[in-house]
Amino acid sequence: MKTIIAVVLTIGAIALLMAQRKSEAAVSGPEFTKDDKLLLPANYREWVFLSAGLGMNYGPVAEANRDRPPLFDNVFVNPDAYRSFMKTGTWPEKTMFVLEVRASASKGSINNGGHYQGDVVGVEAEVKDTARLGGWGFFAIGSGTSGKQIPKTARCYTCHSEKGAVDNTFVQFYPTLLAVAKEKGTLTPAYVAAER
Repeated sequence: MKTIIAVVLTIGAIALLMAQRKSEAAVSGPEFTKDDKLLLPANYREWVFLSAGLGMNYGPVAEANRDRPPLFDNVFVNPDAYRSFMKTGTWPEKTMFVLEVRASASKGSINNGGHYQGDVVGVEAEVKDTARLGGWGFFAIGSGTSGKQIPKTARCYTCHSEKGAVDNTFVQFYPTLLAVAKEKGTLTPAYVAAER
């Protein structure tokens, strides 16, 4: 009888773990509303953190905050895309980057000279979805939970396609991924030529 109970409990635990993993996988990439707005994943801060920058902002959030001190940006990518990139050096379909832009502060607590991150001032995203977007698309989410696609005439599309180190993305600013792209030979010819 104890053996039967142990087997039933083990099967139940495995089923629960599989359901949890399936649920996590379902929300690890882009999701859209019926009117084609990109939903901001509630758990994006649990995704893979790629890098942070100070004063490197551009796009809608930067324009809205141009009179403020330099902004921080934090870049996250969905875990499935990260794992694929680590194996191949390229971004798979359903890759989603979240760019979280935060205010910077310089005086507070014990800090008197450096800069640290403050409140979120906006969120933007980049998604690779060839079927829906024809390739890569950029989204202005702002301070909401969803956002419309930025028009394809915006400067971000041209800049990313011309200056991105790997497949429309600025891998050159993510040191651990740049090494992978070099090893796999997936750097864009334009990026390689510009670095010479």
